[in-house]
Amino acid sequence: QVRLVESGGGLVQPGGSLRLSCEASGRIFSVNVMGWYRQAPKKQRELVATTTSDGRTNYADSVKGRFTVSRDNAKNMVFLQMNSLKPEDTAVYYCYFLATDFDAEFWGQGTQVTVSS
Repeated sequence: QVRLVESGGGLVQPGGSLRLSCEASGRIFSVNVMGWYRQAPKKQRELVATTTSDGRTNYADSVKGRFTVSRDNAKNMVFLQMNSLKPEDTAVYYCYFLATDFDAEFWGQGTQVTVSS
């Protein structure tokens, strides 16, 4: 099992920035994907950004150029730097871990991000 704990959410004005962090603990499979999904009210959960253990990244079109995903493999952590935030970025953001070789997914409990003036 992999346990994921997010931090860094909150309320921010449009145009502002936030940085989310997620720490993984437990049985950390070395070949993995870590990243972030989000779910807004009355909408399906959607991909925000992911990063693989060998450094590849993937972003939703809606966040390209504004958000940056990064990771610290030594600390089993993944980060999401969010700049130029918009009201439509308001959602619960979930940390995600995929043990690639076993096709096993794990999720954090989520952290609320609210973009409002």
